[in-house]
Amino acid sequence: MKQSHQALPARVDVLVVGLGPVGATAANLLGRYGVRTLAIDKAPDLFLAPRAIALDNEALRILQMAGLEDGAFATCGIDKVQMHSPLFGAYARANTAGQTDGHPRLATFYQPELESVLRARLTGHTCVQTALSTELVEFTQDGQGVTATLRQADGRRSVVRAAYLVGVDGAGSHVRHLAGLKFHGKTFVQDWLVVDALDVPNPINHVEFVCDPRRPTPHMVAPGGRQRWEFMLRPGETREQMEHPETIRALLAPWCKTEDITIERTAVYRFHARIVERFSKDRVFLAGDAAHITPPFVGQGLVAGLRDVANLCWKLAWVVQKRAPQALLDSYDTERRPHARSIINMALLMGGLVMPRNRFTAFAVHGLMATLQCLPLTRRWFGDLQIKPANRFCSGLFQPGRSGARLVRGGQLPQGLLRRDTRSPCVPSDDVLGQKLVIVGFGCNPADHLSAQLQSAWRHAGGATLEVRHRGQPGQGGQSWEDMTDALVPGAAPVGWVAVVRPDRTVLHDGPLSQLRGIVCESLVLLGCDAPVFAAMSLPIPM
Repeated sequence: MKQSHQALPARVDVLVVGLGPVGATAANLLGRYGVRTLAIDKAPDLFLAPRAIALDNEALRILQMAGLEDGAFATCGIDKVQMHSPLFGAYARANTAGQTDGHPRLATFYQPELESVLRARLTGHTCVQTALSTELVEFTQDGQGVTATLRQADGRRSVVRAAYLVGVDGAGSHVRHLAGLKFHGKTFVQDWLVVDALDVPNPINHVEFVCDPRRPTPHMVAPGGRQRWEFMLRPGETREQMEHPETIRALLAPWCKTEDITIERTAVYRFHARIVERFSKDRVFLAGDAAHITPPFVGQGLVAGLRDVANLCWKLAWVVQKRAPQALLDSYDTERRPHARSIINMALLMGGLVMPRNRFTAFAVHGLMATLQCLPLTRRWFGDLQIKPANRFCSGLFQPGRSGARLVRGGQLPQGLLRRDTRSPCVPSDDVLGQKLVIVGFGCNPADHLSAQLQSAWRHAGGATLEVRHRGQPGQGGQSWEDMTDALVPGAAPVGWVAVVRPDRTVLHDGPLSQLRGIVCESLVLLGCDAPVFAAMSLPIPM
């Protein structure tokens, strides 16, 4: 990884400010799209204490898109989230065992390891340069780009001209402050002590919430023999008191003896629930904690940031590579802000269930939940994670309406395992889709049904075609793959169906093969192909 004492480039396509897990993922995504990127961080090195601890299948899928294969960093699959009450016992449970889209539904991880792997992968992208011990001083922007002044560790200042700037510099974002974007929400006057420990005997294999109104305590396992506890502070308790070894020893007594374990970190924090008024201002974009802060009760803080950059980075690539107009970027705020707000609201709801302040409230809340767990409908709502808002957009860069298939426009295409033929290994379908817009044919080859002019227009827009056959269906080679898991065909769509899939795996458009021409033309219009483009290719302009 290039260090900050090296000369910084005078011009780049994208300047990424912040190299935490979200910023490093953004830089990797941009590198895979071939975007000239400078990624900076004011810290000289990794912060080695664990912070975020949970990832879901969506986050792991995004990291896969950023180039991290299965096993690139250690994870610990979680089979259940159990809620305990001193009044009702184990009164609620969320089943998190198994996988979705080829990844565990819930897993814990060690953040310094993930960040180290992400930064190491950046060295494989010749179009990406990193600079540590480098901070953003100020920036100005005009109709053509952003001019940023950067200061390196030795005090030298450099001016970098970028087409776009992405602020992923955390909750105290300097980028957000300089952009003048308001951070709405509230800080809760409630402190928590987090304790990370190694070598804890009799480790658990799940996540538990001890919902005792006297001191609510989430407790979870993590890779490397780690466990984490979070203890709510009572009125009058101070940071100094709670971080004292004697206090830690007393708090951990129900689980272990502190002399038998290694305390890796203790810290007192106060949680927040905030979201920025808009995720962008002209050519400046915010992602991760710079755009929104989620209370920790559902482990979605980092996940939401990864969703941000998966949505944003391909759009930046398409614009700077002149495949689409700048107006394409407006869909980032339209799509991401409502979903980020829904995740924050879910976390606030879960917080109310975890930390009732008195026995009367605890009896009412936990008693109601225990009763609802007896009813099949409400048991599925919580137990099968239906409480979690689907990563599906109400409006944005996709064709409105429903086509009649199981696919949802504005929702995610499932992932399965594909192979070319009986002699070939199975490959995750996202790896086959790659970094392009793809017309997927379910049991049919869309390329056979497109005119030369329309294929040329599609390639000009950064598009490709792919045939996914149902298991046992003979193929014709080329971009024809057999679905070994039924996740795509017939799981997502019937034979004879087509779907236009964005690089972030969102379904842009779909319909029967007989409507392919109209589907492709309408998709091109959504992407910003205007009338002169269609006229030059002798194509009808969709109305």
